[in-house]
Amino acid sequence: MKFQAAIFDMDGLLLDTERLCMHVFKQACQSVNVPFYQETYLSIIGRNSAGIETIFRQAYGDNYDKLHQEWRTQYDAVVKHQAIPVKAGVVELLEWLKAQHIPAVVATSTHREVAQVKLDLAELSHYFSDLTCGCEVSNGKPDPEIYLLAASRLGVDAKQCIAFEDSNNGVRSAIAANMATFQIPDLVEPCEQVKALNPMIMPSLHDALSYLKHPA
Repeated sequence: MKFQAAIFDMDGLLLDTERLCMHVFKQACQSVNVPFYQETYLSIIGRNSAGIETIFRQAYGDNYDKLHQEWRTQYDAVVKHQAIPVKAGVVELLEWLKAQHIPAVVATSTHREVAQVKLDLAELSHYFSDLTCGCEVSNGKPDPEIYLLAASRLGVDAKQCIAFEDSNNGVRSAIAANMATFQIPDLVEPCEQVKALNPMIMPSLHDALSYLKHPA
């Protein structure tokens, strides 16, 4: 498998943030006395802030603003001050890419300020030469814009990049950008429509690394 650069999602792929984020959202719902809609919540995974707001405003209506403020406050109180656990296989894969002189970058729907803090606290920042964030694109995942922007900043053709994602929205984004894509599912299993796109679905990044070292 030949590629010139590797592009990584962050939440749920590099960092075990998705369960924390959902737990905090449930707490926020309780705090402002609104129901927790699990299916609606799972549908926002991988989207940027604009996409999340659109979905949640439809679900929560006039309660959205106070719910969002409570969620943001509780979430930031955690992720801006303590390291989120790194997912299995992350460091091993990043070290291997470094040894192969293959640049690695992050393409995350998270706002840049928060994303940088998360990577710094997890001691992963030094592995990445660039960070492309949801606040920097007009169309968030599943649109390919963020992956195309990340590739252009590297000066690498998108077809020469390999992508790593956990969410269905993220996989759709990377494949639409014509990147070979690994999916390492986290909270949400690959749906049938995403399976039909033929991502390389692996249980962990350990497995993805084994595949890269010894492709079938």
